Amino acid sequence: MRRLQPLTPDEAPAGSSEILTDIASRHGGLGAMVATMAHSPAVLRGYLDLSAAIKRVKIPRALSEKLSLAVQEWIGCDLCLEAHSAAGRKVGLTDTDIELARQGTSVDAREAVLLDFAVRVLAEPSSIGDEDLTVLRDNGWSDRVITEVVGLVSLNLLTGAFNLVAGLHPEEAKPA
Repeated sequence: MRRLQPLTPDEAPAGSSEILTDIASRHGGLGAMVATMAHSPAVLRGYLDLSAAIKRVKIPRALSEKLSLAVQEWIGCDLCLEAHSAAGRKVGLTDTDIELARQGTSVDAREAVLLDFAVRVLAEPSSIGDEDLTVLRDNGWSDRVITEVVGLVSLNLLTGAFNLVAGLHPEEAKPA
């Protein structure tokens, strides 16, 4: 059950109203999460800006979806898991890839190291030390990718936590 209600551009506060109008005109409607985030212009703008920035990361899209699946499994957001599973399939992930990613691993050992790191960034960032970054680098991951994983995890925490607090679930998250 929704705990926060989505807003239309007419109902949204100044700042959010303009953003929602622009999104609706470009995409023909509003997703439930975006329409619900409109309660706070700052959160809505922050989400949109971070989301746009993360689309420019060096991490390949299929791996980015695996990372999102690993993090969202830990967070427990069914809406995000459904969205990232569908996006993953569109970029070539198999059901096995998706299931392994949700477990925080991969058949590719290099990817498995990065997936484990992403979950640790979310669940226990204070436990990450120099040796962890050495392992990532020894597996060919650059400081840029390491940095981008932190950004990707942050975006997933924002969306997953927001959806859970707002009470957005796959069956209820139809566009507003």
